Order: sequence, then structure tokens, then C-alpha cells
Amino acid sequence: MCNLSNELIDFLYNSPTAFHAVENIKEMLKSEGFEELKENQKWQVNTGGKYFVDKNGSALVIFNIGEESVNFDGFKIVGAHTDSPGFRIKPHPEMVSNNYIKLNTEVYGGPIINTWFDRPLAIAGRICTKGNDILNSEYHFVNINKPIAYIPNLAIHMNREINKGVELNRQVDTLPILGLINEEFEKDNYLLNIVAKQLEIDVNDILDFDLYLYEFEKGTTFGVKNEFISSSRIDDLSMAFVGVKAMINSLDSGFKGTNVLVLFDNEEIGSTTKQGADSPMLSNVLERIIYSMGGNRENFFMNIANSFMISADGAHGIHPNRGEKNDPTNIPLINKGPVIKISANQRYTSDADSIAVFKNICNKANVPYQTFVNRSDMVGGSTIGPISSSQLPIKSVDIGAAMLAMHSIREVMGTKDLEYFEKVITEFYKI
Repeated sequence: MCNLSNELIDFLYNSPTAFHAVENIKEMLKSEGFEELKENQKWQVNTGGKYFVDKNGSALVIFNIGEESVNFDGFKIVGAHTDSPGFRIKPHPEMVSNNYIKLNTEVYGGPIINTWFDRPLAIAGRICTKGNDILNSEYHFVNINKPIAYIPNLAIHMNREINKGVELNRQVDTLPILGLINEEFEKDNYLLNIVAKQLEIDVNDILDFDLYLYEFEKGTTFGVKNEFISSSRIDDLSMAFVGVKAMINSLDSGFKGTNVLVLFDNEEIGSTTKQGADSPMLSNVLERIIYSMGGNRENFFMNIANSFMISADGAHGIHPNRGEKNDPTNIPLINKGPVIKISANQRYTSDADSIAVFKNICNKANVPYQTFVNRSDMVGGSTIGPISSSQLPIKSVDIGAAMLAMHSIREVMGTKDLEYFEKVITEFYKI
């Protein structure tokens, strides 16, 4: 297994939620000398400076300022997202049924739901507690990293049609069990008492929470030559990870303009949040960079006109058993390089102009590339590229790593592709 794959698997396992992913990335950045800027404070940034801005604890804008940033050299932007489909725990979640303690949950995004059944699950997220400022609560990240929950399938003897396909009821079939009722069971705050004990705080200080289920078992490589990576949250934390690695690799490389890595949250539910791509979050940061460098709004618009964005997300590699689901002439293969995603209806931002730019970057980095287009009789997904373009009119290309089982609890990508992405994004930042 290559070192980069090892690092990614560790990062994915230590990042069970968007909150944890952002916190882990911040630690990586701080170790490289990046400075955190606060939205509610005046900024003073300088040529050569390394900075990041946290939004909601679940999104980040990271930037490194090169030469002539106030003038005409623009922003080189890579975009990805921190969230993944799964299950969010509802308020007042404890339920008692047939001697079991269960949790009430709701589906977040579009997971392949049946992949969450019959496997040990853990719980992680954010807890908000009382603070000195009534308008700003304090929050803590929690990771109950043990097999605490489980969603059981109904036995085949009671569901003879299951292998013919069964529609799952999200309010009935997907509720995880935590344990069995016993004499010490107290229904009120059962889960929060566990959380409070983990954090060593008073349960009465907890005001609210954002808690999610996640797969307890760690990812791994597999295949005869360990050519595949299997893990939760490959979509899209793998691209966030290589984006950070590339940003660090390109430090002090003498580039012009400003290198930017934006990691949005809530892509899986449409991006219409304050920390999502369909918000002014990125635009505000870019404008403040120009102002704090002594520029004005005219300088900002000139930089926008000379900017380029790579939207990096997952792409559908051809399936070994259902190859007919792919377009017949655009067939992405695992470990054959970045996939350029194209849509006539602009569900991806790629056009001939932006594709040509990206191909030039790949050629300069000696990285192969491929193309993905949906079958004409199928409606595909979308990503942050088109949404970001609606906020900022920047030339943009949508790319992704060829994957299998996208949105499953365990997704698959190629070990070699991880290296290709680090290489090509590093090259982009060094231009």
C-alpha cells in the first residue's frame, strides 16, 4: 500500500463528520504555518501569506497569496465538499420497542440505504453547550468511536422477497438499536448522557447537537496488487484531502495570483446553506483578500475575470457487472487518471474552453485524463461546480476520481488515481 493511500484511509477514519474533517485539516494547515482568519475581525494579509477561514466548523476556505495578487493574475481555485450521505440523529431520539433501545434518525442526502444494514455503527458530531455569550454557544466535537449502534435486516424467513428488491421505509426500517432495556435504563437523555460522559461535561449544559451515524470499521486497500481503496466518505473527502496535500506541496513555488482551496459543506443536500456552494461564502473571502491587500472592487472583478476553478468530486467508473449503465464511448476506468465530467445541460460546468485548460495542466504534469458523459437516457447527478459558477462567473471544469458504489457506506476508488490527483492539482497551484 502506498503512503498516500495509507494517509487517506487514516484521514477518512478520523473524519467521521464534516466537523471532524475540517478540524483535522486545520491541524494539518497549522503545522505548515497557516494562520486562521476570523470573519468578524479585520484582515491583514500579505504576499506569501498562508491563511484559512472556518465557516460553521464544517467548511473551509484556504488560500496562499503569491505575487501580484491585487493586479490581474486571478485566483486558482480548487473546490470540493466535506459532507457525505448518511443518517442524522433526530432530537429526542430515544425510542423503546420490543425490549430494544432505538434511535430515531432521518436520512441525510442520498445514501444507498441498504448498505448501512448489518454492520457496527458509531456516532459522531457536534454538541452545542451554554457559554458566556447568549448569541454564540460553545461547541465541542464528539466521536463515540466504538460499535454502539446497529441497523438489523429482517430475516429472509420473514421477508422471502428480499432478494427481489424491497422498498425500505425510512421511518420504520432504518432505526438503529443501541441496546436492550434493563433496570437501569432511563429514557430521558439516554444518548446525551453517553455524550456528556464522553466529553466530561454536565448533560444539563447541552443545548443541542448535530450527531450522525458512521461506519465503525476502518477503510482498507484491496485487490491482487492493492490497487483499490475501500472506505466510507471517499466522496468527497478524498478530493478535499488531495487538495490540502497539493496546497502544501505548492508552497514557496513562486506562483502568481492566489491559490485557493474551498471545501464547502452540504453539497449532498443541495448546497443552499450559509456554508454551501450556493452562498456568498467563497465570493466574500475572495473580495476580502483583494481589499486587505490594498485593492478595490475593480481589482476584484479583474481578478475574477482571470480566475480558473477546478471542481473536484467523484465520478462514475464503469461497473464490472453493469457496464451498460455507462455511455458507450466515454468509459472512465479506475486508475487511469482524472475524469473530466461533461453535461450538455450544464449539470457540470466543463466546456471546451475549460476542458482544454485542464488537459494542458494534465499534460504539463504528465497525468492521463478521461471523460465522463451520462447515457442520454439517464439523468445524472451534479456537484458544486455549476452552483459555484452561479455565485462567481469563473471559468470552471468539473473533474472526479473514477469510483464504484458511490454513496454506499463503503465506496471504492483507485490508489493510483489518488497520486494522479495530487500531482495534477499541485501542478495547477504552481502555475
